[in-house]
Amino acid sequence: MSKGLIIVIVIALIFGFFGCSTYNGIVGKDANVGEKWAQVQTQYQRRADLVPNLVNTVKGAANFEKSTLTAVMEARSKATSVQLNADQLTPENVQRFQQAQDQLSGTLSRLLAVSENYPQLRATQNFSELQAQLEGTENRISVARNDFNAAVKDYNVSVRTFPANIFAGIFGFSPKGFFEASQAAQNAPTVQF
Repeated sequence: MSKGLIIVIVIALIFGFFGCSTYNGIVGKDANVGEKWAQVQTQYQRRADLVPNLVNTVKGAANFEKSTLTAVMEARSKATSVQLNADQLTPENVQRFQQAQDQLSGTLSRLLAVSENYPQLRATQNFSELQAQLEGTENRISVARNDFNAAVKDYNVSVRTFPANIFAGIFGFSPKGFFEASQAAQNAPTVQF
């Protein structure tokens, strides 16, 4: 064999090894993003499952404003109708999902705020337990979203840095969308005593 052929073979082997290693690394990070997304969806589903129990408890304990309860159930319906798979996590799709979830968050906040006007409702054990579960779920959602964003950052850095971006482009890996704070989160709530 000639020296030139040996050099070409060595370069091809190095390039092949690096390509396989890079591809496998991106696939692993993509799978991690998918797993983190599943955790986000699990926590949002947990919240959606709690909502009917909360609404029924409120209905049973107080002559409550029907418009508030209707708004909560409509927001729950919209939030659960927006479903994304891990391969659909474009920035636009994540924003659409987040908007539906934010609408549910807003109506739940209004429900809990209005419930403060009903002492008999606040005194019921079921309402207190559901409120605590909902608060815990909101914390879990926050943790799951933070974990998801960390996984997306790691993945996006991999598919955008040289030379991995060459292999990412060849194999169709594109950047994924982050969860971002909603516009409503920009305004701090007013607390009055």
